[in-house]
Amino acid sequence: MAPQPGARDSAESRPGRGARPATTIPHPATDGTPLLLTGAHVVLPTGTVENGRLAVEGTRIAAGAPAGAHVLDVTGHWLVPGFVDLHNHGGGGASFTSGTVDDVLRGIHTHRTHGTTTLVASTVTGDMHFLAQRAGLLSELAEQGEIAGIHFEGPFISPCRKGAHSEELLRDPDPAEVRKLIDAARGHARMVTLATELPGGIDSVRLLADHGVIAAIGHTDATYEQTVEAIEAGATVATHLFNAMPALGHRAPGPIAALLEDERVTVELINDGTHLHPAALELAFRHAGAHRVAFITDAMDAAGFGDGRYMLGPLEVEVADGVARLVEGGSIAGSTLTLDRAFKRAVTVDRLPVTDVVAALSANPARLLGMDDRIGSLEPGKDADLVLLDGDFEPVGVMRRGEWVVEPQLG
Repeated sequence: MAPQPGARDSAESRPGRGARPATTIPHPATDGTPLLLTGAHVVLPTGTVENGRLAVEGTRIAAGAPAGAHVLDVTGHWLVPGFVDLHNHGGGGASFTSGTVDDVLRGIHTHRTHGTTTLVASTVTGDMHFLAQRAGLLSELAEQGEIAGIHFEGPFISPCRKGAHSEELLRDPDPAEVRKLIDAARGHARMVTLATELPGGIDSVRLLADHGVIAAIGHTDATYEQTVEAIEAGATVATHLFNAMPALGHRAPGPIAALLEDERVTVELINDGTHLHPAALELAFRHAGAHRVAFITDAMDAAGFGDGRYMLGPLEVEVADGVARLVEGGSIAGSTLTLDRAFKRAVTVDRLPVTDVVAALSANPARLLGMDDRIGSLEPGKDADLVLLDGDFEPVGVMRRGEWVVEPQLG
């Protein structure tokens, strides 16, 4: 889904602020010498270590200080785990729903330069044949380790809460059709968003749970009671909580209350200042707890690229001042968010503790994906996925599996 004339800038001209992009730059130890980062505020699962240090050996985080390590002084900076995005439709002018392999790789790289070292590629509503084809393409990239899997957002969603999805392509969640998408993904289907109140919804949740695929409740018009039933059947994620679902009511609490109150549910939040009022974000953190929140981007092509006209599936989108809306109807159409911006806003505007923000950006989504043995925290033996932030929480370096994606420019 290429940008239309009028889209400004290019992916190459809009790197992460304060950082220099690179396709993949090995750390200074090109001969295999380990790297030792020193002097940082290192955010660990147990809390923040001041004047901390972290060692990288090969592709992994090492224990202690390896002999002969190259030392990089990052005093005054923050060292946090690489971000994990569960819900992302594209970036850098490229779409995960309709782009070529090269387009998808460009979108992935755009988000990597902003700190997202692990990404689940999300599709939007399309006809079943087309979605199966996309699943085939994306599954190849998952097999290559470029993405962590596929999230199908639609077509099994409510026409009452369709958002930026084509209504004529929506359908009820027939378990047989849900199974077709799982099979097309060749073991790389990670999540399916459903309006579980629709015919076949509960059976589809059970099917997904039986196959180890996350059933996410979203784009739904469900009641509180229907949502509880879906959670009992195995649904474990709230797709962009508050958005594309009935508002919280005092007589009809709807899905929001059910999703917030159940410890089995992880709630996605889009922290871009457009999708959520700060009070709604605070409500989610207070009620669900930081251990159940996952910040996502829900990004579309314009993320890291610029304003202009784009296509989101079959629908035309206008991006102005960084906000994406459908040309017809004006509904919000995903976001232009990158997770480094979500991090900075959470700390500087929402005043959340850095440890809670790191949990929402890294540890919680990693755990949900079943990948927390490899990613999501800065612990010895895990992948050397990390983000280096300056004192203003701007990214100045990104490392993925021991190689700099964005090489730090210090001093």
